[in-house]
Amino acid sequence: MDSKLPSSVRSTLLELFGQIEREFENLYIENLELRREIETLNERLAAEGQAVDGAELSKGQLKTKASHSTSQLSQKLKTTYKASTSKIVSSFKTTTSRAVCQLVKEYIGHRDGIWDVSVARTQPVVLGTASADHTALLWSIETGRCLVKYTGHVGSASGDQTAHIWRYAVQLPTPQPVADSSQIGGEDEVECSDKDEPDADGDASSDCPTIRAPLTSLKSHQGVVMAADWLVGGKQAVTASWDRTANLYEVETAELVHSLTGHDQELTHCCTHPTQRLVVTSSRDTTFRLWDFRDPSIHSVNVFQGHTDTVTSAVFTVGDNVVSGSDDRTVKVWDLKNMRSPIATIRTDSAINRINVCVGQKIIALPHDNRQVRLFDMSGVRLARLPRSSRQGHRRMVCCSAWSEDHPVCNLFTCGFDRQAIGWNINIPALLQEK
Repeated sequence: MDSKLPSSVRSTLLELFGQIEREFENLYIENLELRREIETLNERLAAEGQAVDGAELSKGQLKTKASHSTSQLSQKLKTTYKASTSKIVSSFKTTTSRAVCQLVKEYIGHRDGIWDVSVARTQPVVLGTASADHTALLWSIETGRCLVKYTGHVGSASGDQTAHIWRYAVQLPTPQPVADSSQIGGEDEVECSDKDEPDADGDASSDCPTIRAPLTSLKSHQGVVMAADWLVGGKQAVTASWDRTANLYEVETAELVHSLTGHDQELTHCCTHPTQRLVVTSSRDTTFRLWDFRDPSIHSVNVFQGHTDTVTSAVFTVGDNVVSGSDDRTVKVWDLKNMRSPIATIRTDSAINRINVCVGQKIIALPHDNRQVRLFDMSGVRLARLPRSSRQGHRRMVCCSAWSEDHPVCNLFTCGFDRQAIGWNINIPALLQEK
């Protein structure tokens, strides 16, 4: 019967099954050798049992010694099987769930690490970055040029304990043709030296318009403000701080409406629901909390406990789901109707920073401390790892990711301690989307 699988998928499967056959053939040969070794050892022990220093070993002593040696060899065999089969399974997952990732544009202009990246939800669609150099920049996504620089803060990205609201007007430049970067789907990477880092002295923000003062300053926190977001409707905003609270403000008057208390340690992030008056806050106390403002007379809160280290971010996605990332190297998908346990868990090899979910394709972008960015679907299947080499990709810790689902070229952005933001084109094959 003719196979209905695409030829590329079929060839990949045949190659993998060939690898599996070779692995188990090697294991079978090694198993035979180990059994022969056991038989030889038992024969030697039986011979030694005739006399040791002129005294005959008891049958019980001989049995114990032989059993101990056999146990050691059995453990070696189990370890060999486990390592080999894990290698096969890992290879199968990585090869059969591959997205095509292409680096499109680098945004270089900050003089220190970039903590956060975001994309405007309304027209004109621009890229925003917040940095430890005390500035926030707006960029043209197409050209990589800085459009506006904001210098109103006196601390690192709200390290001055305030959140600022400011207005901008930009004239988007005419897009120029973008040089095509090589498409890659592989796992190879090359270590980079410091001399490969972007040169901040020739930054792109030196000649762009500068805004030096905010329209409104929100000043009720007693610690560093780590994150801020707009509630649906745009009339209220929420902030998260190291003072262990999240604050809800009336934007027009800068009035503090609610101070959300309950976390035991510093907050790391906050996020609002795109269509409902819901807020989720993350904390170093290993929890994240859901705050419900839909009923003006009741402000309920639910606590989600499932991580063993700092929850670096928690974000809303489609339906009643929330996705959380942590320094415990896991990402978890939760159903808000059942907060006892996650419906999916992704385990990785590095701490995870501010995640973001592509709602349309249900893809989670994971920025890591180890400079990698990985993509998973909502069920926990790995789709890709973004390319990293001496010529492209992040060279330091990746702090944040942000999707722009409607942009025709750049649909994912990342930023990090290497002082640059990067725009990517992520293409998920139709076969994977149907899974």
